Amino acid sequence: MVASDGNKGRDRWCYTLEELVELDKNEEHNRGEWVRNPPELPCPWRQVWDTAKNTYVPSRNNHKPLCFKRLLSLVYHFFPILDSLRCYNASKFKNDLLAGLTLASLTIPQSMGYATMAELNPQYGLYTSIVPPVIFSVLTSSREIVIGPVSVDSVLLSTMIGKLKDPHQDSDAYKQLVFTATFFTGIFQVSFGLFRLGFLVDYFSHAAIVGFMAGAAVIIGLQQMKGLLGITNFTDKTDVISVTKVVWTSVSDHSKWRPSSLILGCSFLAFILITRFLGRKHKKLFWLSTFAPLLSVIVSCLIVLKINGEHQDKVEVLGKIDGSSLNPSSLYQLNFDSKFIGSLAKIGFVIAIISLTEAIAVGRSFAALRGYNLDANKEMVSLGLINIVGSFTSCYVASGSFSRTAVNYSCGSETMVSNIVMALTVLFSLKLLKRWLCNIPTAVLASMILSALPRIIDVKKATHIWKVDKIDFLACAAAFFGILFVSVETGLLTAVIISFAKIMLISIQPGIAIVGRLPGTDEYCDAEQYPMAVNIPGVFIVRVKSACLCFANSNLVKERIVRGVIDDEADVEDPKAQSTFTYVVLDMSSLMNIDTAGIASLEELHISLASHGLRLAIANPRWQVIHKLRIAKFVDKIGERIFLSVGEAVEACLTPKMTAVYA
Repeated sequence: MVASDGNKGRDRWCYTLEELVELDKNEEHNRGEWVRNPPELPCPWRQVWDTAKNTYVPSRNNHKPLCFKRLLSLVYHFFPILDSLRCYNASKFKNDLLAGLTLASLTIPQSMGYATMAELNPQYGLYTSIVPPVIFSVLTSSREIVIGPVSVDSVLLSTMIGKLKDPHQDSDAYKQLVFTATFFTGIFQVSFGLFRLGFLVDYFSHAAIVGFMAGAAVIIGLQQMKGLLGITNFTDKTDVISVTKVVWTSVSDHSKWRPSSLILGCSFLAFILITRFLGRKHKKLFWLSTFAPLLSVIVSCLIVLKINGEHQDKVEVLGKIDGSSLNPSSLYQLNFDSKFIGSLAKIGFVIAIISLTEAIAVGRSFAALRGYNLDANKEMVSLGLINIVGSFTSCYVASGSFSRTAVNYSCGSETMVSNIVMALTVLFSLKLLKRWLCNIPTAVLASMILSALPRIIDVKKATHIWKVDKIDFLACAAAFFGILFVSVETGLLTAVIISFAKIMLISIQPGIAIVGRLPGTDEYCDAEQYPMAVNIPGVFIVRVKSACLCFANSNLVKERIVRGVIDDEADVEDPKAQSTFTYVVLDMSSLMNIDTAGIASLEELHISLASHGLRLAIANPRWQVIHKLRIAKFVDKIGERIFLSVGEAVEACLTPKMTAVYA
């Protein structure tokens, strides 16, 4: 047997070809012992430690002795950008530089618009486009994803934190709560990654996310009516009825809105959409759609300077941008007051889930295009770290932007250096162009945000969900209409409840399947799905279709098995009733876990079958299941009737020698 780097756990799996042949020839193996006596489960603390270590330390290095190559490999694993720089050259830098400058032209106006959407001053959007992208560029294994403020997170912050503190009456206190919520978001994201909870994002109902994103897009669009129409008094509520009522009332009274803002905003909205259409039709004009937001900002500023200087109907602009060119510290602005901490933790948890879902989906989409894999758990840790550091440096929640990532990919970026170039460009713009940026009209920022919303609403996906799974579509619709007519939290919570109710119903439904052997094979399959499956005389084979045998389904599973082996359902309670079967083989291959109620139901099943002259055998129990059955002494009660597979169980039941042993 070949050793394996001193890893005792792996030594037993490493055999030469000759040893494998000899092992297969040996007929003295007691295969039932393999099942009845598996290794002890690792203790909970060991499981936590192993999951955390495997998340952020490459598994291929876990058992190697400490040496320079291993240290270098660990450094490259922790900081993937260093690995990409080993073969970096002038040509790649040229591509990254061009992509970074192009990204900056799109990021500057978008970041300022998203900050105003989050009810923050515009400079906080620019701050969020400086520090988080630089840190993430060093930590991530992605080559394309662009980090910064995004629309969905911005609207979540404004709607949820706005209920705790009014941003217009006490902007400083509101800002502190935003930074604190960002800190909690980072903490949750790091925790999800370290404890390998990436499956929470993978299996967080896709339908709920589709409905949520569509509903959020509509809410974001309605919120932009304030800037597009130049409305002075706007509602703090986000539901469609309240916003529509305010817009209608304001438009009816000409003194409450500015026609010049509407004309200016609609003109540049049409310009952005037209350039985007031309960019899709003609790839050579892609640069036009990319630079359209920056061109809109420059031209609109010149127009506004003209209008506001000569006309009474002035166009609303962002106004003075406070703050320094470098991100100021916000460490001491975090608010952990017991009055708010519970609500902020809840807000952080919700935003962490939504932000991770969006960012990892974006990263995986573009990673697939370039043929490499993205580790969701490692990306979670990286996103969490940038939000924790961001909360200390006057940033709010940062995530992966689909539109900016698409631009980065289309511009031919080679590495994450493009993100660093973008961040430095934003930094210099904040330092040198601060006076010019304050003249950006709010109507133009609203038009840029509105132009990005059609990408968020995915009608095709919603239609596909309807065709495939009606319950999934119910969760999608609940999220969409809940956000529109009640609130963001209500819509999301309703969708989550429906999604988890579906999971619970599927996982614990008391389902069993009668199993038969496929003719000409050794395979045992569901006889209902495969009508050609052959029943084995004297042996009733049944498979538990639930993932967990627990208090919610164990009694029903037991009753269905007993009724399946007794000819007359009325005779189930009669101990003298006889069956045409001699053995019941219970296939546990689909059963992932079992609780005390499930074990009690198996004991009752064993007694009930024995009273009718039947013997119970178990096939292929999972590690968790057999471990608990052994502790509960059920293995001792059932004896040697525990097998590695259904085929072995049937063969043993039909062997006279084994029948005598079991008797």
